[in-house]
Amino acid sequence: MGKKLLYAFHWLIIINFAVEIVYASYIVFVVLRPEGMSGPLFNAAATLPFELVAKRRMYAQEVWLATAGLAIYLALTEIGPRLKRHRGF
Repeated sequence: MGKKLLYAFHWLIIINFAVEIVYASYIVFVVLRPEGMSGPLFNAAATLPFELVAKRRMYAQEVWLATAGLAIYLALTEIGPRLKRHRGF
């Protein structure tokens, strides 16, 4: 019972990170997209209102933070132990 609960908690953490990445990406690229623009802003970012650019940057930071958190979590719980077993340490 305990091992199944731990496994479920492990997947809950991974799913939580993935949902956060998808949600914040959706906000940046769909909800906070300027009218008539798609894709990267490039030089158009200088003509947008400061509030819009600041909101997009905050959500973009959320994406990067969640991506880094997921990468670190997977490295510690999945990749590291598998490499350790593979190398025979």
